[in-house]
Amino acid sequence: MLLKHNIRCILAQKNISFQPFSITNNQYRVFFFSVMGCVLLFVVFRWEEERYTDGSKWRFLEHKGPVFAPPYEPLPDKVKFYYDGKPMKLSAPAEEVTTFFSKMLDHEYTTKDIFRKNFFKDWRKEMTSEEKSKITDLNKCNFSEMSEYFKTQSEARKQMSKEEKQKIKEENERLLQEYGFCIMDNHKERIGNFRIEPPGLFRGRGDHPKMGMLKRRIRPEDIIINCSKDSKQPKPPPGTKWKEVRHDNKVTWLASWTENIQGSIKYIMLNPSSRIKGEKDWQKYETARRLKKCVDRIRTQYRDDWKSKEMRIRQRAVALYFIDKLALRAGNEKEEGETADTVGCCSLRVEHIKLYPKMDDQEYVVEFDFLGKDSIRYYNKIPVEKRVFKNLQLFLENKQPEDDLFDRLNTSILNKHLQELMDGLTAKVFRTYNASITLQQQLKELTSDDSVPAKILSYNRANRAVAILCNHQRAPPKTFEKSMQNLQTKIDEKQNQLSAARKQLKAAKADRKASRDEKSKKTVEVKRKAVQRIEEQLMKLQVQATDREENKQIALGTSKLNYLDPRISVAWCKKFGIPIEKIYNKTQREKFAWAIDMAEKDYEF
Repeated sequence: MLLKHNIRCILAQKNISFQPFSITNNQYRVFFFSVMGCVLLFVVFRWEEERYTDGSKWRFLEHKGPVFAPPYEPLPDKVKFYYDGKPMKLSAPAEEVTTFFSKMLDHEYTTKDIFRKNFFKDWRKEMTSEEKSKITDLNKCNFSEMSEYFKTQSEARKQMSKEEKQKIKEENERLLQEYGFCIMDNHKERIGNFRIEPPGLFRGRGDHPKMGMLKRRIRPEDIIINCSKDSKQPKPPPGTKWKEVRHDNKVTWLASWTENIQGSIKYIMLNPSSRIKGEKDWQKYETARRLKKCVDRIRTQYRDDWKSKEMRIRQRAVALYFIDKLALRAGNEKEEGETADTVGCCSLRVEHIKLYPKMDDQEYVVEFDFLGKDSIRYYNKIPVEKRVFKNLQLFLENKQPEDDLFDRLNTSILNKHLQELMDGLTAKVFRTYNASITLQQQLKELTSDDSVPAKILSYNRANRAVAILCNHQRAPPKTFEKSMQNLQTKIDEKQNQLSAARKQLKAAKADRKASRDEKSKKTVEVKRKAVQRIEEQLMKLQVQATDREENKQIALGTSKLNYLDPRISVAWCKKFGIPIEKIYNKTQREKFAWAIDMAEKDYEF
């Protein structure tokens, strides 16, 4: 390692004898140098270790491969499927697919036409010819008995004894120890997702056109294994074989396969807490910080380009303005076979925007309405600069609704331009920069010297501002109304307790005034502390209710995990004395261990 070598050289030059040894942790390596009877200690974060210069990610990689989903277990004979009011025995492949649908019977997905249509089409592919001839109408299918069976099974799992739960826990731990770790260059690294996802029905996000399609079972013959030549290669289950075994040390994935819905490649990767993942995260946010130093120059340039004589340069400049101002994705070309009509900035069509010279006392307003990533609707009305508005009017001239807004621009052209502006610059870097800088600014504006719950509410509001900027939406949870009712009940009860406590304090003060003895003085103090305690409890519940209501349709997790420099959050916690576990759960703390170790309270993005 470079630092270790440098320390050796310095000590050798001084003719100082030394004896080095080290202890390796998942996030750092500690070097001890015994020098003339004294021990020197150096802590080196593992993402700061010397990296390979030939593009290699590792020299040695060994692992056990994935854990496959258990085989299908047929339903008991007493659990019936009914078609047109009559019980019907299904073949195992067809029956397995019905179990996926019946488990979701109470979910709104199974009421959606596109979900039902896709499910029925893929279900029929698993039927025998006889089953196909009989089952022709999904509306005549009755899955209720199967649905009740799975509800009973679910309830039984909740009622398991401690011994039964412990047995399952021990089996999971055994699998984790056997399959959940790999050896990469003398480091024992945790693997993120060593279990292959079981088959089921695709849900997607938003109004995805492929919802309801069958996610097929992944088998060993679908899997490409990646490991080093000199390692003990993973063995496939008996009677099967891998699709391929590779030895590609330019990548960090351990196994891959192609899923059948989108045709995209899925990977088994290292856990987010691993050295390589931590290093990649750190580099990502450092790249975004580099953008901070030159973003003013870039903004000046694209504003100048709005006046260019070349239409392609004007279009590129306006698109970059939207990527910067609205954190829009660039809009990469779709995978082959992908049918969802999703777009990004470069692929916007005329039908996706409307121009309003004046709206609600604001001039030059642009209305966006399109499906973004994962078929999530992006809808926004935003005032823009006059020059942008005039350019958009120009871009729209003599075009039909289905025509491209930026007909002289694509993602390749844009990405090449971004690389010329700054090494490593992409639309995602802009998104990361704007998300992180927004969080930092919002935390400065919103955080006050209130209680810990109020500070956490301020943090969540700052995070929400980022989620709104990045269009990270979600549907309100099914249990939202019920949970809010329960919370309001607790608030009402606490308010009644507070009212009673205040009456008791008032009575105690009256007794104190009348008697003026030491006992009554102590009673008043006890009652005062009781009121204060209940007031704090009530405020905590009220803050919680406000937080839940504001967070009803906003997904905070995506920005927190992928776009917000974690050092901003860690520094904020350290500055205001907020326990880090109030902001990051255990998994997130493992992912961002490097930031928790590194960031000081005065860190600035």
